[in-house]
Amino acid sequence: MALQSKNKIESAFSMSSMTDIIFLLLIFFMLTSSFITPSGLPVNLPSSETADIIMQEVTVSVTKDLRFSVNDRRVERSEIKNELTALLKDKDGHVVLHIDKEVPVEYLVEIGGIAAVLQANVSIATKPFK
Repeated sequence: MALQSKNKIESAFSMSSMTDIIFLLLIFFMLTSSFITPSGLPVNLPSSETADIIMQEVTVSVTKDLRFSVNDRRVERSEIKNELTALLKDKDGHVVLHIDKEVPVEYLVEIGGIAAVLQANVSIATKPFK
């Protein structure tokens, strides 16, 4: 006479609850993460009273040793106008300038002037006072 148990233990592991937890964690981290896209070059930004967060379509960065980049792509100073023209040709864009605080103002004025001629809105990235 063979005795068998009425309650059998299933050896398969269900991953559905684990995927639900992972999905919820993913949503949590996406909602709590910062939506600011950092500049690719190390730039020591100046401080200001108001540091508004805007959507960055085109970024131009200048480091204190005068390295230029447009959207995290290294360019020469003479190529900035061509790069901005190509990026802003179809739309009125928004250009955010990430200029190191030790860079002379003439570079800020030059790049801002190029963007203004292309009818782009120009903003200067700053960090808030501590």
